[in-house]
Amino acid sequence: MSAAFNFADHIEFDPSNADALLRSVPAAPGVFALRGADPTSEPYLTRAADLRRRLRRLLAPPEQLDASGQPVPSKRLNLRNRVRFIEYNRTGSDFESALLLYHASRAAFGAEEARRRLRLHTPYFLRVTMTAPHPRAYSTNRLSKKTLAEFFGPFPSRAAADRYCDAVLDLFKLRRCYEDLHPYPEHPGCVYGDIKKCIMPCKEGNPTACTPAEYTAEASRVFAFFRTRGQSLLDEVAAQRDAADELVRPIPELRAVILQQSVGGPFIAESFPAMSGEQHSVSPDAAVFLLTNGHLCGPARLSTLGVRAVREQTAVGSSLFAQPLMLAPVPIDDGTIQEVASAQTPEDRARAALDQLTALTATPAPLDELCDALSLFRRWYYRPEKQRAGEVFVPNPDGGWPIRRILNGAARVVLGPPAEAPPVDRETAREAAREAKRQASTTETQNSKLETHNS
Repeated sequence: MSAAFNFADHIEFDPSNADALLRSVPAAPGVFALRGADPTSEPYLTRAADLRRRLRRLLAPPEQLDASGQPVPSKRLNLRNRVRFIEYNRTGSDFESALLLYHASRAAFGAEEARRRLRLHTPYFLRVTMTAPHPRAYSTNRLSKKTLAEFFGPFPSRAAADRYCDAVLDLFKLRRCYEDLHPYPEHPGCVYGDIKKCIMPCKEGNPTACTPAEYTAEASRVFAFFRTRGQSLLDEVAAQRDAADELVRPIPELRAVILQQSVGGPFIAESFPAMSGEQHSVSPDAAVFLLTNGHLCGPARLSTLGVRAVREQTAVGSSLFAQPLMLAPVPIDDGTIQEVASAQTPEDRARAALDQLTALTATPAPLDELCDALSLFRRWYYRPEKQRAGEVFVPNPDGGWPIRRILNGAARVVLGPPAEAPPVDRETAREAAREAKRQASTTETQNSKLETHNS
C-alpha cells in the first residue's frame, strides 16, 4: 500500500506566480510534499492544519532585502527558490493526517527511515511463552511472527503492561524469573517460592515442588485468563477483569473500526430530512478506518443520511452500547444525494464501507507494518478522552460488527453530541388531550343536532 502511494493533487511551482498558485491550495487540513527539480532528491514532507497558510509561510518572498536586493539571512525556513513541485492531499481529521503522512513517508524514504522520522515505536505487549518448556509471562515490544498468538495487547506503555502483568500473576503461581530453567531437586529457588507465589518448577523432583504437568496446567490457566480477559476466573477476579482495557486481546484477533470526520464541503441540515432543524458546516459523511489483519487502512466514506445521533442511555457512557434511531431514506432532488439516499439503507451503506476496507486487507501485513499500524492506533486510542476525536468500535462476541452502533457513532461524529431533549410536562399534555377530546365531542353533538333539525 505504501510503495504505491501518490498524492491526489500536483502543482508545478513558479516563484514569479506564487500568489496565484497558492490561492488554488485549499485552506484546510492535509499532508503536503515540496519537491525540487531533481526527482531523486528527498522531498520536504509534513502535515498542516491549514495547507495554504503553511505553504505561504514556506514559499513567501523574503521579508527583508539588503541594499543590493539580496535576501537578508533569517532563521525562518524559506524554500521559495528550491521548490519546483507541490503535492498535497486534503484530510478530514488529525487521525487521517497521521496515517496519510505515514504512507507518504514510507513511500518516499523507506520503512526504517519513515519509522525514525515519525518516531514510531512498537507498542508493548504481554507474552505467555506457551511453546517454551517452562512458560512465563512478561512484557515485550518485540513481536515474533511464528508465535504471534502468544502476544496480547497493545498497551499504552511498558509500565502499563508491567502493572497489568504483575496484577494478573498475583492471582496465579506462575514463575517470574527470567532465567532458562534447568530444574533439579536441590535448586535454591527464589523468594516467590518462599512466599507461596510460585509452584517452583525449578525444583522438579523435590516433594515441595510441582510436577511438569501441574506447571503446564497453571500456565494454561494464565493463558486462558489473558485470552478471555478474565472470563475464565470471573467469580474470583471480577474487579480485575472489569479494569482490563477493552482493546487488550490476542494480536491475531485484534480488529477495530475507527470513525472520524470526513473531507467534504459545507451543507445545511434542512436539505436532509433526517437532520431537519439543525445546521452544520461539515460533511454529511463520516470517514471509516479499519484495523485488521495487521493493516490500518482507510478512509471509506459512510453517509449518515437516515441516521440521527441519539444520547446513550447506559451508565458506562461507551459508544459500544448506544442504540441509534434509524430514519427511512427519503429521495431528494439534489442529484448528488439522490443516488445514495434511495439506493441503500443506512445499514447496507455501513456494511458496504466495511466490505470495501476488508477487501484491502485480505493478506496479513508484514511484521514491521503491523508494528507501525499498532503504534499509530495506540498513539490515537490512548489519548485522554477529551482530546481523542472520533469513536472506536470492536467486533461483537460472535465476530460480527455492531452495525447499528457504528451508524449511531458516525452520526455523532458528523453532528456532534445530541442535544438534551426538552422536559415533558405530562400533566399539561394530559390536560391538552382531554380538552381536545371535549372539543371533538362538542363538535360531534352540534353536528348531530344540525342534521336532526335539517331532516
